[in-house]
Amino acid sequence: MTRSDPVAPPSATATYRTIWRWHFYAGLFVLPFVLILSLTGAIYLFKPQIEHWEERAWLGLGTRGAVAADAQLAAVLAANPGARFENYRLPRQAGDAAMIQLGLADGTKRQLFVSPQGKVLASLDPDARFATMVARIHGTLLLGRWGDRLVELAASWTIVMILTGLYLWWPRPFRAAGTLYPRLALRGRPLLRDIHRATGFWIAGLVLVMLASGLPWAGVWGSAFQWARVELGLVNGPQSWKIGAGGDHAGHHGAMPMPAMPARGQTGLPLASFVARAEAEQMAFPVLVLPPHAPQRFGPPVGDEWIVKSEAQNRWLGRRVTYDPYSGAETGRSGFADQHVVDRVVATGVAWHEGQLFGIANQIVGVLTAIALIAISVLGVVMWLKRRPRGSFGAPMRLGGATHRGAVVALVIPALLLPLFGASLIVVLILDQLRQRFGGRPGSTPATH
Repeated sequence: MTRSDPVAPPSATATYRTIWRWHFYAGLFVLPFVLILSLTGAIYLFKPQIEHWEERAWLGLGTRGAVAADAQLAAVLAANPGARFENYRLPRQAGDAAMIQLGLADGTKRQLFVSPQGKVLASLDPDARFATMVARIHGTLLLGRWGDRLVELAASWTIVMILTGLYLWWPRPFRAAGTLYPRLALRGRPLLRDIHRATGFWIAGLVLVMLASGLPWAGVWGSAFQWARVELGLVNGPQSWKIGAGGDHAGHHGAMPMPAMPARGQTGLPLASFVARAEAEQMAFPVLVLPPHAPQRFGPPVGDEWIVKSEAQNRWLGRRVTYDPYSGAETGRSGFADQHVVDRVVATGVAWHEGQLFGIANQIVGVLTAIALIAISVLGVVMWLKRRPRGSFGAPMRLGGATHRGAVVALVIPALLLPLFGASLIVVLILDQLRQRFGGRPGSTPATH
């Protein structure tokens, strides 16, 4: 919740006022980020539906005259001389086009859709697809590494905003009206305050989970988490998500390029053999078939084996099977249950964050949370503008006396757990001291309101 306009107790304490001040600063800082990230996040929740709509012209083409996967691949390679085969995506249903991804000589990638009859239908740049562009805005604001840091900083301050808002929300004394639900008989700023407080309480947990589930792929926090994951011996083996700028929303892009072998080796089994094995596995869509040494969007590098895997956004459904390229014998199998508990928790959070853990219900909850967060953020600013004295900044005023150590702890703990928040907190404290020294108190909000 953005800056609250709480009902202060008759004698507002220094702790209360300190918490309110930081809730105020956090709310003003994160407002533009809340608007952008909530909007793009709400759109990205519907990535499966968006991509299904993008591919609508290549669905339901029928199976009459269908050719083998090798013939489909040959048609794609003939239309793109010099390209390298990277993966084959199984059709969602029989009669739909298959998708074959190629690596071009200039280092870019193309996704080509080929009919069951072997006709090349379309070619797309995977980085230019709508959901991918939305994810890039959501993750980096189109500013690369700097954007990634800004988004992480905004997420950190939003967590502080929510926690301080919950402290301010706590009723003194308790009453349901104005706390659990707004008093609709009120008018003006009191009504806005009730809506802000009650709505903020009901979505606080959802917003905190959403923010916490996004931190593992943030540049600074994710790198620290990766270090702890490995160096402290929590987990052995590679993680299944990307960190920092340059990846997809959940780290499904950005792996280091690796040379891809042709779809068919001199003595190895053809692509169609492994496509048949993939179909028999009945994995959750999208299902990819990767040749030996193909570049992979995340996870461990592809070795000398063929890989069949599901890249379902609901990570609980993810599976991966490897095969010997010559005999076709299965050489390995892994799924969600085989991961360490740390990775399973992260993967579950990612699935929730992307709206795919419980299907459409997850998407609806995510959209409603985003709308409510935007609403209370705007309400917080409106209340500030209504309360702010003319010609002044209107920040909640400090009270005399020592601040309770609880208020200090409330800021120190997030500063230690959220590195970018801790660094920025020092800057804000310096600026606040300068404003207090040279701006004086007249522009501050009085102790009672």
